[in-house]
Parts: sequence; C-alpha cells; structure tokens
Amino acid sequence: MKRIVILRLGHRPVRDKRITTHVGLTARAFGAEGMLLASDDRKLADNILDVAKRWGGNFYVKNDVNWKTEIRKWKEEGGKVCHLSMYGVNLPDVVGDIGQCEDLMVVVGAEKVPFEIYEMADWNVAVGNQPHSEVAAVAVTLDRIASIDPLKNEFNGGDLKIIPAERGKKVIDNRQEGPGSS
Repeated sequence: MKRIVILRLGHRPVRDKRITTHVGLTARAFGAEGMLLASDDRKLADNILDVAKRWGGNFYVKNDVNWKTEIRKWKEEGGKVCHLSMYGVNLPDVVGDIGQCEDLMVVVGAEKVPFEIYEMADWNVAVGNQPHSEVAAVAVTLDRIASIDPLKNEFNGGDLKIIPAERGKKVIDNRQEGPGSS
C-alpha cells in the first residue's frame, strides 16, 4: 500500500490559515495519510482532524514539526521526497517515477522555500510553470500519481457520508437513526 504524507512549510497563521486547511483537506480527500505542519497552529490541526473524524478515514496532522528532521527521517526510512514548486521538472515528465514510490512525502511551501528543500528533495516538480494555488498543485499531483481513482475513495468510520445525487443534498448522519438530509 502506498503511503503519502504532506509536509506543509512556512504556514503563517494569520495569512495562510485557510490555504493550509485546504491543503490538508485536499491531501486527505486525494489519498494522503497525513500532514506534517512545520508551524505551530494547534487550532488549524484540530480543525482538520475534526473533519476527518466527522467524514471518516484515518488522516492525521502532526503539528509544529521540524521540517529538516522530518525529511531526513523519511529518507532514512527509504521514502522519497517530492517538492511541489513552479520551478523544477514538469510533472508529466516525472509522474511515472513518482507514482511508483511506496513511501512519498510531498512538500508544499507557503512563503519563500529554503534552498535546502531543493537540495534534499528527490524531485523538484513544477505543476505548471505559472503561479497558482498550492491546493491545486497538491490535488493535481495526487490525482496524477494515484494507482486508483482518488475521486472514488471511500472513507469509513465517519459520522457523515454524502450519497451522490443528481439534485439536492443527501447526507447520511450515522449519529442519528437512519439517513438524514441537509
């Protein structure tokens, strides 16, 4: 089974709260097992964990990590590191190699990324060579390297589950008896 973890660098609590939350939620929805947050924002970590609890799955958030230590440890254990950036090789040119990794850490920055990241990464990957959202970069990358379609992921154990419907909202609330709608 493929293991994917996201390392979020440079989270600025006042400015990046919403984007970092969306990086974590996107990573969860597209098959990552967890997120390492290289900043101290316990409330943000708790919010992401609350979503995972309500909607299912085993996603974790490790708050206030040292990014160098995490990368070194990951690589010592045989994992590979993919740094997402505007600068680097184009994703389509390396997606096959990245997709074959059993243990992959995806690094996503917020502000200026330290040059050491470029040196420590196995791949510095451009998800398009234009400025855009790190949320989009995570989604596109995880979708492209997936062995199964991440849009069909099933998340077990949650309180809530959406039932696809052509119109309207159909949600099963496992905290109540039977299906509910909202």
